[in-house]
Amino acid sequence: MDIELISADKKRFFRLLLLGDEQESMIDRYLEQGKMYVGSIRGHAMAVCIVSRINDSTMEVNNLAVDTPWQRKGFGRTMLQHVEGVYAGHKILIGTGETPENIAFYTACGYSFSHRIPDFFTANYDHPVVDNGVTLKDMIYMKKETPRKP
Repeated sequence: MDIELISADKKRFFRLLLLGDEQESMIDRYLEQGKMYVGSIRGHAMAVCIVSRINDSTMEVNNLAVDTPWQRKGFGRTMLQHVEGVYAGHKILIGTGETPENIAFYTACGYSFSHRIPDFFTANYDHPVVDNGVTLKDMIYMKKETPRKP
């Protein structure tokens, strides 16, 4: 998979972004300020990751999504590893819904529980958000300290 930094016309990847965050107004909150990385195979975009700077030492993954036919094949992990390399020496935060699949994925990638934002999904989305059969309520933040490059 080739991973490219995208700086213009980010909305052309909206279909992928909606897999990671299903409400357009929420995506608009971070789309332009964040750095967008797109993973492609033979020119076909199949994964996306948006990362925003919180402060000098902390980055946040706002959206990580892999196109449905490519899921569970290691591409999400590859996107995270790329971001961890780009932002080596930073703490990386990832907000996610509280589903066993999401928590297991991020834990397997070396992330641990950071904190919880109660009622995030119910307060910020105009409809119930359901992920893998779970109606989401709280945002769970996972964290990872990335080692500095030698």
